[in-house]
Amino acid sequence: MTYLEVIILAIIEGLTEFLPVSSTGHMIIATAFMGIEPTPFVKLFTIIIQLGTILSVLVLYWKRFFKSFDFYFKLVVAGVPASILGLLLSDFIDDLLESPFMVAIMLVIGGVILLFVDKWFNKPRTDDSDEISYKQAFIIGCYQCLALIPGTSRSASTIVGGMTQKLTRKAAAEFSFFLAIPMMLGASIVKLYKFLKNGHVFTSDEINLLIIGNVVGFIVAIIAIKSFIGILTKYGFKAFGWYRIAIGTIIIILMAGGYSLQIL
Repeated sequence: MTYLEVIILAIIEGLTEFLPVSSTGHMIIATAFMGIEPTPFVKLFTIIIQLGTILSVLVLYWKRFFKSFDFYFKLVVAGVPASILGLLLSDFIDDLLESPFMVAIMLVIGGVILLFVDKWFNKPRTDDSDEISYKQAFIIGCYQCLALIPGTSRSASTIVGGMTQKLTRKAAAEFSFFLAIPMMLGASIVKLYKFLKNGHVFTSDEINLLIIGNVVGFIVAIIAIKSFIGILTKYGFKAFGWYRIAIGTIIIILMAGGYSLQIL
């Protein structure tokens, strides 16, 4: 990868990771146009740059992480369902990851759902993610399992899951941000372990690429999170729904036009 490609991918990651639009779908389109070969390092890069986006959540909400250990336990409870299911179905999930068409279909389906979700769950009772019970956290975690299907979007599934538990859009989105930290950190550690276990080593240039990618992703994610909360609170999900439908359609058109799409 070139430095320009790294910056572009990091911007895409920072913009889309916490939005309900599927970062995977955007990576497909970006790599298709740039012709990036899915080498072991490139596959690792697309996971490791999530560390920068994780840091953005910690910086923006750092006070929330020092209130009580009870909050950490709720994140653990919410992370259990997807962690267990991910381990049990790892081979099946890997097969799904080889199907850009699946990503496109899930983008469209998820987009249609987002067009109506504001009407379905319009009587929230909880406006503070700190007030979530363990039962609510677990149920939201079950919704996160849907994100194991490429193109669904972890953010979309957990936010909608929160809204089913009578959380406001803002509270559901914030809990989704917090829940991303253990999940993305775990994914990064596992990916790095497999990379090193397979005998790969980092060159000095690759280390520089990882640093640049994380820094850019961190900065962009901060902007994206702040903007997303404002848009979501004021306008709801409909715009994101139409956007997902458009992205899914673009992927299908690219495939029909002969583009060789690969998921990193």
